[in-house]
Amino acid sequence: MVSPNLATKKIDTGGEELNDSAKKLFQAVYNDSHRSDEGDDETPRLHVSTLVSKMAFFYEKIRNAVDYEEDHLLRKNAIARILKRQIVIEGLLKTQDTNTLAQHLLEELIRARYLPNNTLPENKTKEVEIILEKYLQLKNECLLHFESGLGLSFDKGKAKNEMRERARLVGWILSMAACEIEENLVLNQIKPAMVNVMFSTLDRIIKLPPELPYGEDLDIQIYLSISRTYSRFDEDMLSFVLFKYYNQGWVDNHIDASIGPNEEKIKSVAKSINLLRQSINFQIKHPLRKQLDRLVRRYALYFTVLQDTISTDPARIYNDFRQNPKSFINAIRKVCNRKYKKAKSRLWRAAMRSIIYIFLTKSVFVFLIEVPAINWFNEPLNPVSLGINVAFPVVLLFIIVMFTRVPGESNTDRIVEGVKEISYVGSERQQPIVLRNPRRRSRAMNFVFNLVYTATFFVSIYFIVWFLTLIQFNWVSIVIFLFFLAFVSFFSIIVTRGVKELLVVEKKENLPSFLLDLFYMPIIMAGKWLSQNASKVNIFIFIFDVIIEAPFKIIVDVAEEWTKYIKERKDNMV
Repeated sequence: MVSPNLATKKIDTGGEELNDSAKKLFQAVYNDSHRSDEGDDETPRLHVSTLVSKMAFFYEKIRNAVDYEEDHLLRKNAIARILKRQIVIEGLLKTQDTNTLAQHLLEELIRARYLPNNTLPENKTKEVEIILEKYLQLKNECLLHFESGLGLSFDKGKAKNEMRERARLVGWILSMAACEIEENLVLNQIKPAMVNVMFSTLDRIIKLPPELPYGEDLDIQIYLSISRTYSRFDEDMLSFVLFKYYNQGWVDNHIDASIGPNEEKIKSVAKSINLLRQSINFQIKHPLRKQLDRLVRRYALYFTVLQDTISTDPARIYNDFRQNPKSFINAIRKVCNRKYKKAKSRLWRAAMRSIIYIFLTKSVFVFLIEVPAINWFNEPLNPVSLGINVAFPVVLLFIIVMFTRVPGESNTDRIVEGVKEISYVGSERQQPIVLRNPRRRSRAMNFVFNLVYTATFFVSIYFIVWFLTLIQFNWVSIVIFLFFLAFVSFFSIIVTRGVKELLVVEKKENLPSFLLDLFYMPIIMAGKWLSQNASKVNIFIFIFDVIIEAPFKIIVDVAEEWTKYIKERKDNMV
């Protein structure tokens, strides 16, 4: 197979030529597809019992069902959860060295199938140990500075706030550790190349107007926007990106197991930890964030389609392009159609998972709250309202998913043009995209708009309550129905996001869509508020993480040691 070494070869395609960005992506994808993952057969590898692994995997499936997170975040969140349990909870009862912590962490991840079994070399434990040692030292240094700044106070309220801030600080540091461990465990040559190419492209075309004072922030904001839209980082991962940005040299490209953490560097970071967190929070909530995300999301789609097109067979796609550039366009269209079908399939899978999540964490409270509340307030029990409240979340989500349509040909045409813009010589955007000054409305206008928004919300609620009363709902059932309506309405936005991210052709506004936005959007916003606050009191997560997980992991560890003991006995018999 011919290597598409595009950086050095001239392409004769009758006028069409790939630019340097596309060439770099072709080369990165080709190199990654021919990267050998096979190591020395004699290298010791981390191995866990297959039988015990099934227990841990089954537990993770149940636990993830009651804590809705996107699939690409599950492993990172699992690392953070394990670290917090081992260091914060179990650390109160026993002292563990970092080697033991690293060993247990990797074994738990393998058992839960977040990492493949019998694949990672045993020396990976040493790399994770060094990362843990660095963050544990940082935690200890930060707590020393934190406690030295506290005076003697008998104010209970102030003491509680200090304890909360201390817990937030420790949790944040462990989240940074989880992000670095995740980055160390997952080596991907394509994604960094893609991010670098996207950044160089967008940094060239995105400009600020002279009156905006964010010139020094533009580059990092573009990079963060790429991380949000293309890499789909959550807030912890974005914080880690900024953590590395503000602390150059904190993460080395290659960890030398013979060199421990840089203590001077750790002490320096600990001294400025409060200022560092403030700077990170400012960048994450930057005024340019929403405007950039809307713009970068479109280009992230173009680059993703280009990557998927190349990944089918980089050498063949490259050779086909040299012979007939139209074949490249046809390949892009095929990739778009596959992405549409895949998005629809993922939509239904996400819907099913969401239905399970909503039923386990919300619908069950219909029985736990509605029936006792009706009896408590001496209201009549209406089996119809009880059944509707149980079935309504599932039915509403099902209807929303069913009426979610995948993009059409006009959308594909626009994606093709976008891929040409980022990959063809001469098709690059010549005019810069100048960001606008974030609009600031007057207080009077904001007051009027908020008043109208609130009025439409209450109008919508009034007619819903009127209809529910008509079918003999009592006030307890009505409150529960409204909670589910708001919660599922917002949740549907998350579930259908995968399909909507493929849209680059904006839908035309009409009167029905305007009225729907006017009267339904306030309910969605109420659902967002409820979702953010209800997730903080998810009793099932508390039960799993605090009551079940620690003893369950002890049982799993004992079972693992027992299987090793049995194996050793068998080996001794030979």
